[in-house]
Amino acid sequence: MKILSKIIMRIKSPYAKIKKSGIHHLGVFAVKDIPKKTRIIEYVGKKITKERADKIYDESFAKHEKNKNYGSVYIFELNKKHDVDGNVYWNPAKYINHSCNPNCETDIINDKIWIISIKKIKKGEEITYNYGYDIDDYKNHSCNCGSKKCVGYIVNDEQWPKLRKLLKKEKIKNHKKSSKSWKKK
Repeated sequence: MKILSKIIMRIKSPYAKIKKSGIHHLGVFAVKDIPKKTRIIEYVGKKITKERADKIYDESFAKHEKNKNYGSVYIFELNKKHDVDGNVYWNPAKYINHSCNPNCETDIINDKIWIISIKKIKKGEEITYNYGYDIDDYKNHSCNCGSKKCVGYIVNDEQWPKLRKLLKKEKIKNHKKSSKSWKKK
């Protein structure tokens, strides 16, 4: 908890604090009502090359496969050449969780990554955004947001129709497999 105390002291936002989350371990919560279109907090970290980002992703994913409690990758795309590795102690924004029904979005303004509210957020509400992962690796990123809109995986909402089709095909395929195994018994 000493590390968490340091993080809380370093949070440079008049709108947010870190505390336990029902979505995933820790989360970022509003300390007061936040109006729509407010820049809540900057996502900061080490500026790295795309090549380095790929290596970090592969290493982190391998650690996660060995230990499911191992944290996630905190790489954020900055531009065509660089990403930001947010897995640093001075980045409290890394604790903002994904949601399929988010109250924030991200925007890059003058080479800075901002978490910006897309609707009014009430004091005490968890601050979330859609991580927007590509559908290619959807099985590696299950979602725990618990919203009514949840699609079960952390995928860019523009790809949800494609995801639903894939999930429907998988369900049919799995049903056929289970039916065949039942008939053999």
